[in-house]
Amino acid sequence: MHITVKTFAQTREITGEDKVTLAISDGASVASLINALRERSEKWELALSGSVLTAVNQQLCDADTAVKDGDEVALFPPVTGG
Repeated sequence: MHITVKTFAQTREITGEDKVTLAISDGASVASLINALRERSEKWELALSGSVLTAVNQQLCDADTAVKDGDEVALFPPVTGG
């Protein structure tokens, strides 16, 4: 199955990629998707080594959330106010 991954803020700056389509196995979770992204390069490993918020189809989710073919997963660092 194919998942579209969108990155924002620091995650985008570190990876240099704003949108990636990734093929992963059926029944994958957000956690397994993140692990697959970490294996892509050192930049992805760095970008995903800290705290990262995730959303599937524009709904905040946790690492155990299952993804389906065609889903859009967004990755972004936590944002604080000031």
